[in-house]
Amino acid sequence: MVEWKSYKLSDVATLTTGFPFDGHKYAKAGVRVVRGDNVTIGSLRWDADKDKRWNEPFSRACEYTLYDGDIVIGMDGSRVGKNRAQISKSDLPLLLAQRVACIRHNEKSCQEFLYYQIFSERFVEYIKSVQTGTSIPHVSLKQIGDYPIQLPPIEEQIRIAKILRSLDDKIALNNRINHNLAEQAQALYKSWFVDFEPFKGGGFVDSELGKIPEGWRVKELGDVTQEMRNKVGARQDIKVLSPITTGQLVLSEEFFTKQVFSESIAKYLIVRPNDFAYNPARVNIGSLGKNEFDFDGCVSPVYVVFRCESGYEHFFNLYRSSKTFKEEVISRSNGGVRQTLGYKDFALIKLVYPPVSVVEEFNAIYCHLLLGIKQCEKENIVLENQRDELLPNLMTGKIPFDGLTC
Repeated sequence: MVEWKSYKLSDVATLTTGFPFDGHKYAKAGVRVVRGDNVTIGSLRWDADKDKRWNEPFSRACEYTLYDGDIVIGMDGSRVGKNRAQISKSDLPLLLAQRVACIRHNEKSCQEFLYYQIFSERFVEYIKSVQTGTSIPHVSLKQIGDYPIQLPPIEEQIRIAKILRSLDDKIALNNRINHNLAEQAQALYKSWFVDFEPFKGGGFVDSELGKIPEGWRVKELGDVTQEMRNKVGARQDIKVLSPITTGQLVLSEEFFTKQVFSESIAKYLIVRPNDFAYNPARVNIGSLGKNEFDFDGCVSPVYVVFRCESGYEHFFNLYRSSKTFKEEVISRSNGGVRQTLGYKDFALIKLVYPPVSVVEEFNAIYCHLLLGIKQCEKENIVLENQRDELLPNLMTGKIPFDGLTC
């Protein structure tokens, strides 16, 4: 039986926090700075309003430079303890800002093994037990360093981490496959509804948007979408969604580091599955998303919620990501720094609208791509469950390691 020894995290790793960069001096170009807002569950995010860069002379750059494999932990917010990620080569170069902890192993530990120790639910529960603050929970570097862990010899740490990493590598591969399938879907949309490739052998007619296939029409969005103003009211079964700049509707409680919605959501607008919603004050940067969940959600009453014609959900979901649509949105937005686009102006946008028969034929092809995406997502759920079941037992030596292979 291999002997496991008990330590504090600070015994087996170097813990540091970042530099207090002057927020007024952040630039659009330069080295990215990892702040608390950038660290989410298992990854870094770089939304347009979160991507802060440092382009000033900085004599202490070496001290606050992050490296491949470093573990970063957000030290503030409602998801403190959950917001942690590992730096990869593709993220670099990066600088570390204050209120973000960096964990780097020493000679007693393997960095990958430490990552899985910190990625465990046990670490989340520990942080919950020591965090301070009510409205905005936070944790100190010392509290993180006091996290109790058990370590086997280095060779055993490497073997255990390799088992868990093999599962994560498969999850990452599936994510890459899904990214490729999504790109294929966009290319398919462009071929059919922008370049009209499948219809080149037929007749075309003139329109105000150029030549289009016979039987197609130019329509305004107001003709083919309907604004929805249903409110939550007394319903207790609805979760709050937020449109973000990646073009998604996400669960607010899981995405943001602190609660960004009102305690009372009675006046929030209901977003049913396949409905779309956007923030009219930020639509120019792409914050328009479709409810991909299988349950009703809701958004702030200042947002716009609309529904497209039945059967056109896939068509419109791809259309909203097209270059043509984005250019129309920007050209029609009102205001300077913070452009706005209410539904009345949105409804005036014109598009080339295909007949139902064409959309049904397109859907049949597109759904094959969508099926591949769903299959990868389902496989990832299984892999994540396997990893999460193995992780606490392997990390504490509760199950025999002999016999497990990558």
